[in-house]
Amino acid sequence: MKDPYEVLGVPHGASEDEIKKAYRELARKYHPDNYANNPLADLAQEKMKEINEAYATLMKGGRQQADAGSTGGQRSSAGSTSSPLYEIRRRIQLGDLDGAEAGLNAVSARTAEWYYLRGVIAQRRGWMDEAAQNFRIAVNMEPQNLEYRNALSSVGSGAYTYRQTQYSDGSDELCGLCSSLMCLNCLCGGCR
Repeated sequence: MKDPYEVLGVPHGASEDEIKKAYRELARKYHPDNYANNPLADLAQEKMKEINEAYATLMKGGRQQADAGSTGGQRSSAGSTSSPLYEIRRRIQLGDLDGAEAGLNAVSARTAEWYYLRGVIAQRRGWMDEAAQNFRIAVNMEPQNLEYRNALSSVGSGAYTYRQTQYSDGSDELCGLCSSLMCLNCLCGGCR
């Protein structure tokens, strides 16, 4: 990991308030919502991950260790380039969602990172209800992780999109139960 002070653009020995202020400014600048449908989205996501790691390192009491030349803090299981979770992140960034999902299914340890990545795959597929559920589990397991919290807030807590069921004849239609439930919520009165 790079020098966390350098990543946040603050001098060594910066106060906690200076670090928080720098983090907030960078988070606003590189937040993934600012880069939706933008070719720079992957770069912004990587930068945001780097910013989150630097901030976490300095806020977890790693400031003294970072000042002494160490990065302080622990790297996540996805921090090593030889980690299966790192490979899964890479596959997601390349758009290989099937490969990423297969890789996740092969990992036996269901860590917060595992649930986060499961949520990212669901979100990229447009399955917001499933994404929110997985992001929520990741946040509950590691509430201090800003990457997980940002992901959860990005899907919100409102209504989620429904997955369409593909029937054996290849048509994309909602199943009868889903259609009935949607009809019960209809306010027009014409469905009943």
